[in-house]
Amino acid sequence: MAAVFLVTLYEYSPLFYIAVVFTCFVVTTGLVLGWFGWDVPVILRNSEETQFNARVFKKQMRQVKNPFGLEITNPSSASLTTGITLTTDCLEDSLLTCYWGCSVQKLYEALQKHFYCFRISTPQALENALYSEYLHQEHIKKDSKEEIYCQLPRDTKIEDFGTVPRSRYPLVALLTLADEDDREIYDIISMVSVIHIPDKTYKLSCRILYQYLLLAQGQFHDLKQLFMSANNNSTPSSNSSSEDKSTDQSLLEKSGLSEGGAEPPEENSRDCVVCQNGPVNWVLLPCRHACLCDGCLRYFQQCPMCRQFVQESFALCSQKEQDKDTLKTL
Repeated sequence: MAAVFLVTLYEYSPLFYIAVVFTCFVVTTGLVLGWFGWDVPVILRNSEETQFNARVFKKQMRQVKNPFGLEITNPSSASLTTGITLTTDCLEDSLLTCYWGCSVQKLYEALQKHFYCFRISTPQALENALYSEYLHQEHIKKDSKEEIYCQLPRDTKIEDFGTVPRSRYPLVALLTLADEDDREIYDIISMVSVIHIPDKTYKLSCRILYQYLLLAQGQFHDLKQLFMSANNNSTPSSNSSSEDKSTDQSLLEKSGLSEGGAEPPEENSRDCVVCQNGPVNWVLLPCRHACLCDGCLRYFQQCPMCRQFVQESFALCSQKEQDKDTLKTL
């Protein structure tokens, strides 16, 4: 109706039409800027506030027990010529298979085959998926925590894997369950660890680049570390690194990503970074900071540690589990 009126007005008198539109614009501007002394509520939002104004979505997590654990012992001394020492901590008898110089493309094709075609639950299954494009592998049966030394065979005469970007990973370690009956108990049947080892060309320190958990149902998940700021006011600064490790280990155990025999951390290292009272229970995504308790979570749309907008969050343990922990401490 208003459009018909404006068109009729323009056909009757263009100058009068322009005057009416200009008058409406001035009146609207005056109302917004408060020229007439009237309190007109106006809400101005930028694009970021509009985008993240929605309530943070809480993920429903399913706790899964991970039977595999793998660490690098003394990574500073590892190299392509001297080898690497790995420490496994598995809940069941397992097989550790090391693939040296594994093709990057073939590895990710193998992960896709695990999802679409067949399950990588044995070393032979991954070998077939890689089309035998590896330099060496060795099988080691594990039933206890032990240091395992692995070295590239000297007869290969390989000193480096080329310049960056590379087409091969220096080392890929596969952990699988040795007993077929155990594969029916655990959802996670294999763990693939991509490890960088320094050589003559690329001297980046030795570290685990990626870890993938392979499930019996055909899915695979990228295992990522959680970050937590530990309150160490009552402990010396020299012990800060060990306290951080124990805190991270405790959080990973609660979320089902790690199963070790580490002792629980000190209570002061689990305090919420906001209220310093409740225990940390919520992990914020995508930054993966574990820093808020149940009471403080609803007040934050940005992470209090890195200020990144929170898109999702999940709890490390349910309220029932917290009540059980409280009763145990009492």
